[in-house]
This record gives sequence, structure tokens and C-alpha cells, in this order.
Amino acid sequence: MQHCFVIDDSDIVRKYARLIFESLNFRVSDAETPAGVAERLSADAADILVVDWRVPGHNMTEVIASIRTLTLDRRPYIIYLATENDAGDIRRALRAGADDYMMKPFNREIIEMKLHEIRVAA
Repeated sequence: MQHCFVIDDSDIVRKYARLIFESLNFRVSDAETPAGVAERLSADAADILVVDWRVPGHNMTEVIASIRTLTLDRRPYIIYLATENDAGDIRRALRAGADDYMMKPFNREIIEMKLHEIRVAA
């Protein structure tokens, strides 16, 4: 079973993402902040990592870059979750190591399309 890890400060977004990914046969972990995520990913590697663009007190672009420096069992596919269509911010996330981005609000259909794109690209 594939593993999805969601980092988002919104409890609602984390629960909604969990509901969708679990319905798509993913095991889901989540965190409100990136604190301790490196250790969690080292102990339990994720196939997909969904990272919110804004978590108070954290530079999520730097978080993505630091995740990319970890030695993990497998390299997670990082989806940067944006709420504004700020091309510069998205570009910085991609340069830091995000593989793709997805806009909020999202739904099951959007996630299914994103997963299809990931599989086709692989």
C-alpha cells in the first residue's frame, strides 16, 4: 500500500486529504507543522508528500529543500499545495525540490488526475 504524508496547518485540509487518499487505497500520515517530519519520513518513507505553501513560522520552500537532503529508503514525490497562483512562489518550490504543484481547493477528481500524471511520468 502506498503512503501519502500531508503537511498542512489546517486540520480541515489534512482531514479532507486523508479522506481522499484513503479512498484511493493510500495509507496516510499527516502533520500540522514540519517539525519532526524528517524523523518521521526516515522511519516511515512516503511515496507522496503533500506540502502546504504556508505554515506559520516555517519557510516551506526551505522545508522542501531540507527534505531533499535526507537519505530516505525512497524519494517521495513532493506536491506543493498552493492557494494563490503566484508563479514565482511555485517556481521557488520546484527549484527547492518539489516535483509538482496543485492548487487549493482540490477534490478527489483533481487528485486522481494528479496521480495519473505521476504514473504516466514514471
